[in-house]
Amino acid sequence: MADEPDTHGIRVGPVLIDVPRSIGYFGGVGLAVALGVVDPPLAAFIAAAPFLVMLTHRSLPVPVRIVGEALEGAAKPIGGDDDGYVKLEDEQRDRERARALAAAARRADVVG
Repeated sequence: MADEPDTHGIRVGPVLIDVPRSIGYFGGVGLAVALGVVDPPLAAFIAAAPFLVMLTHRSLPVPVRIVGEALEGAAKPIGGDDDGYVKLEDEQRDRERARALAAAARRADVVG
């Protein structure tokens, strides 16, 4: 789920969820536990990786982001650097983009 809204994603408050990828990700973790490929404690950490990455969101206090960065670093070997399946919406970035688009539209009206 990049910057553009996905038709397969849903929003729950400020949280965006990519449904197909989430089903595949969490379903795969569950299947690995069911088949005995990974132990449940490791599976719990793997399943928590997308949520740990949310702790690095710029709207959170600096101490929380520092902890989030450390946990994100620990999650790198299990794919923690991939696009988020579940992530916080960056409302400030959206407002900044809206302001920039409005300013560009005003400039176009003045020129046109």
